[in-house]
Amino acid sequence: MRLTRVYVEAALSPGAELPLPEGAALHLSRVLRLAIGDECVLFNGDGHDHAARIVALDKRGVRVAIESSRVVDNESPLRITLLQGVARGEKMDLILQKATELGVTSITPLWSQRSEVKLEGERMVKRLAHWRGVVASACEQCGRARVPEIASPVVLAAALEAMPAGGLRLILDPEGELAMGAMSPAAGEHVTLAVGPEGGWSSVDRKQLRNAGFRGVRLGPRILRTETAGLAAIAALQARFGDLA
Repeated sequence: MRLTRVYVEAALSPGAELPLPEGAALHLSRVLRLAIGDECVLFNGDGHDHAARIVALDKRGVRVAIESSRVVDNESPLRITLLQGVARGEKMDLILQKATELGVTSITPLWSQRSEVKLEGERMVKRLAHWRGVVASACEQCGRARVPEIASPVVLAAALEAMPAGGLRLILDPEGELAMGAMSPAAGEHVTLAVGPEGGWSSVDRKQLRNAGFRGVRLGPRILRTETAGLAAIAALQARFGDLA
């Protein structure tokens, strides 16, 4: 039987005891109806799964003891950063969830000239916390023990300026100069994939990306929506150069 995995933001090691986060505690106790002595798995993004057992359960919450730890080795050999134009509501959640399942290393939400979603102040803080929760939940489900980093949303120019040197930089373009099947990233090379918002990239955005070394890659002859484009490209990259063989 597959054990429930729970993400916790805490140091984890065999012999330690700790309370579970409220949401996880409610899910285990009220939805799954686990009891004292039942097992679960904790992870905090350090690359390990930590086997745990419930030692206390009451109206104040659920407390577990960690019994052992093991290394989880299911990260893709292809390191992918997704620069994703912020999409509306559930579309953005879908992109983050599935990109995590497909093995991306990090995600930077960004604003571009045609962005239709605006977030500021407290609203942006809450949305970023929500996005990080979506990614953590996706890791719980898919078995990853390293949680992709979700950066704070930034404008396109700032995202490009902050990028590390080197690596393969791609934007999806039906008329792009690269064909997916003709590419051959070097072993260990970092791939950055830029996907526009619902309104698409403007000519100004494209010029910025091209000036930053991004090259167009052809994924097919059809125009894909923002919630489809990045995921299709990540899957294609992983199938050819990663671990979706």
